[in-house]
Amino acid sequence: MINAAKAGALSLCLSAGMALAHGDVAPQPVNTDALPEVGEDWLIENPYRAETAGEEVWAAAIRIGDSGYNQNCARCHGLGVVSGGLAPDLRYLEAAEYGDEWYVERFRHGYTQNGITKMPGFGDLLGQKAAWAIRTYIETRPDDGALDAHTPRLKEIRDQLAAGEGDAAALAAELSEIAAEVETASGAPVADSAASRAASLISGAAPNFVAAAEALTIGLSAAH
Repeated sequence: MINAAKAGALSLCLSAGMALAHGDVAPQPVNTDALPEVGEDWLIENPYRAETAGEEVWAAAIRIGDSGYNQNCARCHGLGVVSGGLAPDLRYLEAAEYGDEWYVERFRHGYTQNGITKMPGFGDLLGQKAAWAIRTYIETRPDDGALDAHTPRLKEIRDQLAAGEGDAAALAAELSEIAAEVETASGAPVADSAASRAASLISGAAPNFVAAAEALTIGLSAAH
């Protein structure tokens, strides 16, 4: 569930519009070749959620959306979708049809207030697949404080991984258990957290301890 106070703050932002002008923005292309086609007509609901498209497509959408967001959106909406307060904190936009409709309208057409462009439209420039990939990344952001209870253990695991120590399968299983407890800010059922990313990096035949340690370092830093 979305915190009522935070939801109210977001509603205020939505009704008032974005207070930060983008200025001159050069949209960066987003490679969406790994994602299935969604047709020419713009949808009003995210087609890349796991329950609709499957886990593999959902994971690819998060990866592509991460890159697309940080190249085109983070300047105003904040790294990791954590707003500095001048633009709406998109993490709290509901992962449901209402949130999707608001999001895609702003993504396609932007927002203008009193003749001033507060946000440019990205629809024609980046396309629908990029739009929904970015939406998937946004709605899977962990809620504030979602990792706090697990931070001491995650730091221990990070240090183990950085030293090249520990059993990859056992650590991946533990990280996956932690990841399953991380709640999203949007109400989406699964969060894309530092724990889930680290677990993925040390799963399989070629575990990457260094990359997993870096993922935990970055994720824990962003959470505080």
